[in-house]
Amino acid sequence: MSEIRLFVDAPLQVGTDVALTEAQAHYLFGVMRQGMGAPVTLFNGRDGAWRAEVTRAAKRGGTLTCVQQTAPLRLPPDLWLLFAPIKKARTDFIVEKAAEMGASRIIPVNTRFTNSERIRQDRLQAHAVEAAEQCGGTFVPEVTDIQQLDRLLADWPVDRRIMWCDESLTGARAGLQAAGHGPWAILIGPEGGFAEAEQARLRAMAQVIPVSLGPRILRADTAAVAAMALWQATLGDWTT
Repeated sequence: MSEIRLFVDAPLQVGTDVALTEAQAHYLFGVMRQGMGAPVTLFNGRDGAWRAEVTRAAKRGGTLTCVQQTAPLRLPPDLWLLFAPIKKARTDFIVEKAAEMGASRIIPVNTRFTNSERIRQDRLQAHAVEAAEQCGGTFVPEVTDIQQLDRLLADWPVDRRIMWCDESLTGARAGLQAAGHGPWAILIGPEGGFAEAEQARLRAMAQVIPVSLGPRILRADTAAVAAMALWQATLGDWTT
């Protein structure tokens, strides 16, 4: 049986008892059919991964007791993903893959041509948690509520580069590696592309590095995965 991993919002150390939520108890005891003494890996985004054992099992709750740490906390690179929300299932996909691929923060943005102006931040955060549970991570990225792109750029940190995936370019990637390591963000536009005023603003920012994702126009969800892979392979922890 594959390892069962749960994200918990509790400190983890030897001997600590961790109470399960009703949903976690249903999953562990009802779906996975685990019982007393069953091993479970816990993580909280702060204390690494811990092996725990079931010490109380009930239909609507339960308790796990930490036994020993199995992995230290591994932080992702200082990389934010900014993207314009699209249809529900595809937005869920972007958040899940960003969490799997090492984003440290996920920021939905409202642009001139964004198709979906509302999101369920709590639901998207839950998707990020599930992705970390399934891919063996010890860190869960924050998913923020949707933000206006123009306001976000107005207060943009001076030292954080932006990898702008500009669909009008072909083959432009040299600036990415030349810009070097440090805080970064990836910006993925809406299905209708960026408005001319947004493009002009991005080109005027010293922190922005326009890059191409190849000769084909990609769907927004595909572009997010391609951009994360390109950045990780060039500047991220895939290179270490």
